[in-house]
Amino acid sequence: MATRSVAASELLYNMNSRISTLYPNVLCVIRRISTRSSRCHSQAQPRAKSVPQQLVGVVGLEIHAQINSKTKLFSGSGVCFSAPPNSLVSFFDGSLPGTLPALNRRCVEAAVMTGLALNCTINKKSYFDRKHYFYADLPAGYQITQQRRPIAVDGTLTYSFLGGRKRSDVIRKVATIKQIQLEQDSGKSLHDDVHSQTLIDLNRAGVGLMEVVMEPDMSCGEEAAAAVRELQLILQALGTCQGNMSEGQLRVDANVSVHRPGEALGIRTEVKNINSSRYLARAIDFEIQRQIDVLQRGGVVQNETRAYDSKSGETIPMRDKEGLQDYRFMPEPNLPPLIVYEDNASLPAGVDASQAVVVQSLREGLPVLPSVKRDMLVQTYDILPEHSFTLLSEDGLVDYFEAVLKATKKEPRKVIGWVTKELLGQLNQKDMSVSQSPVSPLALAELLELQETGHVSSSVAKQVFQEMWRSAGKSAAQIIQEQDLGLVSDTAQLHSICQKVVDSHPDKVRAIRAGNKKVLNNLMGLVQKETKGRADPVLVRAMLLEKTS
Repeated sequence: MATRSVAASELLYNMNSRISTLYPNVLCVIRRISTRSSRCHSQAQPRAKSVPQQLVGVVGLEIHAQINSKTKLFSGSGVCFSAPPNSLVSFFDGSLPGTLPALNRRCVEAAVMTGLALNCTINKKSYFDRKHYFYADLPAGYQITQQRRPIAVDGTLTYSFLGGRKRSDVIRKVATIKQIQLEQDSGKSLHDDVHSQTLIDLNRAGVGLMEVVMEPDMSCGEEAAAAVRELQLILQALGTCQGNMSEGQLRVDANVSVHRPGEALGIRTEVKNINSSRYLARAIDFEIQRQIDVLQRGGVVQNETRAYDSKSGETIPMRDKEGLQDYRFMPEPNLPPLIVYEDNASLPAGVDASQAVVVQSLREGLPVLPSVKRDMLVQTYDILPEHSFTLLSEDGLVDYFEAVLKATKKEPRKVIGWVTKELLGQLNQKDMSVSQSPVSPLALAELLELQETGHVSSSVAKQVFQEMWRSAGKSAAQIIQEQDLGLVSDTAQLHSICQKVVDSHPDKVRAIRAGNKKVLNNLMGLVQKETKGRADPVLVRAMLLEKTS
């Protein structure tokens, strides 16, 4: 059934291409007649008077994930982001005559693992095709991809994000995965505006990609960004893609349109090559609003490709899609059908299991996925769901959190605040990764133990943490001793300070005696100011209550 559908679509595609080539005016006439007919039909059947439904956005995604492999998809050239230009280019990558592709087994396994993690059906037989288009960084004049029958189809991605009134409710959504296909990456064009020339770097040419195509199941930038972040975490957990968007390892094309619920989907635009989930959300939301504004002014949304300008926060047109581009797809003659096997029992006689791609073996080796990991964190440590999202948002943050817990008796809910606020706040401010933190998990655990055992107050503990960040290598105990930050242990001195504060603020004392206990916090703050935050708040509160009762 799927083969008939593909064949029918190819036949229709070829007919349209030939009509547009031989008779360029015919399709235009057909479009005009169709438009007039639809207008006449709408005029002949007036709608009942009602408030028109609001236009809403519809978003589908095409995500190119660079496969985490030491070599390229069809050649033995290495893969390295920072390598000198054109230093990782084989004869095949440069499309020298007579060179042939040799399929990288690791890339096939990565695609199968990704398909399994996304609940896809793995096609036991898939095909490679040539997609022809001419560009300077595509030396062969075609890209090897999977157009007729990709390696994986019909999957789902369950993703979650925080929403609701307090932005703390976990909202779960499901996006449909249409297909995952293997294909080559192109090279990179480097535009030199000073010398008015374009240079070509073919290091990236031939690098293995998985293109994940999602159906238009999303409605806004927030949902799309959450779906991409979830996919990114899944790929990183699988090890099939490092997912570093800043290095182009994960690139997103967003197909955006607007319509009224219940009506046909509107004309879509494609926003290309977005390499940040934050920019993705902004680009989609801007494009939805732009299309709504166009339609409300009586205009028509153009079917075009657009780019996102992060400086202006707007999408800008690149090229229109009015003319149907004929990629002249054809089967790749130098590659046989790609065969994968369900289990070892299905291997033909004489086929070495170590050389074949076996689905069952890959399924058994799948790691714990992010959604399951989040649920486990909530259940194990009794933390809030939003904290589990934060822990998984940064690579290595879960390991850091668990390492701190092992070295301290402090409750997980108290430790989580330090990790997600103090630590992560510093990392984000300095644009550093968790592995680059100058404060190790053991060092933070020592500080928390000192606070838990009453050696420092909570406010001083934060002050000590800041000093630990600035003075890498110094322990919390060392900093406390050097700067004399320990809690005031002389109760007589503390009584004297409390009495001084009470005597200096008779109006606050009267308010407390009148029943306004909240004013007591003001007096406590004044005592802490006198002691530079070194007073035990529990002891101070007890003393102030005694003196104001």
